Amino acid sequence: MQHVSQPSLPRVFTALALCLAALPAAAQNDEAKPAYSDYKGVTVGMTAEAARAKLGDPTDKGDTQDFYSVNDKQTVQVYYGPDKKVSAVVVTYLNGGASAPNPKSIFGSDVEAKPDGSAHRLERYPKAGFWVSYSRTAGDSPLIIITLSKIQ
Repeated sequence: MQHVSQPSLPRVFTALALCLAALPAAAQNDEAKPAYSDYKGVTVGMTAEAARAKLGDPTDKGDTQDFYSVNDKQTVQVYYGPDKKVSAVVVTYLNGGASAPNPKSIFGSDVEAKPDGSAHRLERYPKAGFWVSYSRTAGDSPLIIITLSKIQ
């Protein structure tokens, strides 16, 4: 009998965030320095060694991705390119995202929520070389996913 493993919940959320981030309704912001440009000092383009020095030992360490279980309400995935530099940082806030930064602190303005309470916004910062997205799911206990990713 062949065993088929289920994808882990954080990886599913990361895939969701990356898919949502690819939506065409993204703003482009030519500001040189976005309001939200790092997670705990980890920035796009930083070496894997430097990122690990900032965040500590990952829960699951790999050549192309590190996974951190910060606590029972927050996870972080750091992705590395072939050059061993950070290409993306995905922070997932669980259980309503009470500790998540608000959209205004990320973009300088609020994100309009849909009638079901979900919200999404992506802004590209070409001068900085990355984009930032904010996604909130619908429901009483929404997930909030904030992604920083290198512009390809």
